Amino acid sequence: MRTTRVNNSEVAVPCAVMRGGTSKGLYFLESDLPRDRAARDTFLLAAMGSPDVREIDGMGGGHPLTSKVAVVKKSERDGIDVDYLFLQVWPDRAEVSDQQNCGNILAGVGPFAIEKGLVPAVEGITSVAIYMENTDSKATAFVETPGGVVNYAGPARIDGVPGTHAPININFEDVAGSSCGALLPTGNVVDEVLGVQVSCVDNGMPVVCLNASDFGITGYETPAELEANAELKARVEEIRLAVGPMMNLGDVTNKTVPKMSLLAPARDGGLVATRTFIPHRVHESIGVLGAVSVATACMLEGSVAAQIAGLDTVGSSLEVEVEHPTGFFTVQMEVDNSTGTPVVTKSALLRTARMLMSGSIYVLESAWENNA
Repeated sequence: MRTTRVNNSEVAVPCAVMRGGTSKGLYFLESDLPRDRAARDTFLLAAMGSPDVREIDGMGGGHPLTSKVAVVKKSERDGIDVDYLFLQVWPDRAEVSDQQNCGNILAGVGPFAIEKGLVPAVEGITSVAIYMENTDSKATAFVETPGGVVNYAGPARIDGVPGTHAPININFEDVAGSSCGALLPTGNVVDEVLGVQVSCVDNGMPVVCLNASDFGITGYETPAELEANAELKARVEEIRLAVGPMMNLGDVTNKTVPKMSLLAPARDGGLVATRTFIPHRVHESIGVLGAVSVATACMLEGSVAAQIAGLDTVGSSLEVEVEHPTGFFTVQMEVDNSTGTPVVTKSALLRTARMLMSGSIYVLESAWENNA
């Protein structure tokens, strides 16, 4: 571990701050963190300033979307460049969770790995094969590296992020059922839970698709309006707790999955509109893998998503534009329905990322004293 005692009370640990997609987080080399999980989590809580809803004494932004961590190391797996572990640090409680993946933070892993010398850059485009530890699955990110240097500037625009940046194309491989054991964890395209029709899908992220109108809302409300609706939140959580065991996730009371996506007919040219509880706050846009699972649901004939999208029949290939509170998320999907059991053959999308800071993060020695 490369740490430096900088004064009588603090230590400095190498760290980078990056925006990945529509999230922001701290990126670490695994070798710079404690091996002991409890010691690691103590450090990360201090680094983020948690537990504190403002995270005022750390680098966290007081919201789950800006209180994330990527831990990266050079991989020893065949055909893989780096291993990536995602950790969610909760602002309001002393908890660090590895129970889910994060496709937005994933977008920064390729550039980070190249910047840190874990993957040699080539002229033009450098591909980075990434093993996602949380879900035992693989993704490949394609990073612009003109002159062998990571480029962050470019024409690509993603909703939820101001301006334009260099595109990072990501192909997901074998992510179906990565958390729940099957693309359709319940074995059904549609289930009825507590009187509400749901479609449970795991294509990289466990997601429950619901019809917003079943909850007395339009599905076009702002995240703030939804978070202020105590009755709605209680009802959504009641269904989430009931569906957890059905999705092979067990008791999900203290878990970050499944995500609950309330769907409505698209109104801005997309295929379906979403408002997603993650699981207790409402996402300002939609998570990468959450969007992939919703897009997958649209490809499943008879699902809640397909019904709302107005797809009486679905083909094997479709570019799904998922609407969210701040715009669109486009997913290129291919699903083989020929055998009766749907098989995902392609999930691909566009993200951007940017290095915001690289240096050291300071924590009080008390948060590191057991790591010496």
